[in-house]
Amino acid sequence: MRCEDFREPPVRILLVEDDPLIREFVVEALREEGYEVIHAANGEDALAWCGRLVADVLVTDVRLPGQVDGWQIAERCREQDPELPVIYATGFSPVAPRPVSGSLVLQKPYDPADIVRAVKTMRRRASPN
Repeated sequence: MRCEDFREPPVRILLVEDDPLIREFVVEALREEGYEVIHAANGEDALAWCGRLVADVLVTDVRLPGQVDGWQIAERCREQDPELPVIYATGFSPVAPRPVSGSLVLQKPYDPADIVRAVKTMRRRASPN
């Protein structure tokens, strides 16, 4: 067997961000660190991904276009995967904060490297070792 046969699959991140420029920068930063990134521009698309249980970490903007905000995305994803690490990014939200337990909240504006650090922190917390 080759060494590659024993490598763990890459960590998959679901990124929910409606601003295309921010989304592009964050996707690039995460991929440069070796993460696999699935991205959605709104809550409805994000919920479709959550239902498939494809993400190891959820990174979501709070204020999104449409009927579903970041708080709701995290709540629904946690119904599917109660241990899913969640990172919120917010600048302003017209509704009261209601983060799921054990989550992180980053204030906008942020540097994409802040998201990378937050993902690493959440992965360490989730790791049993």
